[in-house]
Amino acid sequence: QVQLVESGGEMVQTGDSLRLSCVVSARAFSAFAMGWFRQAPGKEQEFVAGISYGGADTSYADSVKGRFTISRDNAKNMLYLQMNNLKPDDTAVYRCAAANGVARPTFVVVLAIGYDYWGQGTQVTVSS
Repeated sequence: QVQLVESGGEMVQTGDSLRLSCVVSARAFSAFAMGWFRQAPGKEQEFVAGISYGGADTSYADSVKGRFTISRDNAKNMLYLQMNNLKPDDTAVYRCAAANGVARPTFVVVLAIGYDYWGQGTQVTVSS
């Protein structure tokens, strides 16, 4: 079985920074494209950021581009999301996800349907 566990969510103020982590229990982690999604109250889940299994290619939602950075450490089976200049609209439950069977080490998965495994989420709250 593949398990993903997020951590790092907190209540912060507008303009603060926060780093989320996701640890993945899977021997094939290095072959998984990874991503972060979020869901705010009353809204649909949305893609936040993705990273290829090779680690050199990334993609971001327009709303977070320039503020958030996704990264991974394949040696530690870890995925990270560095969030800077946080805004109230960033308030949401953040989930990490893993996609297997990706054809190229440069491919980034940006659709939820492309992911196979999901974490339970960590709450990020940004006050005004």
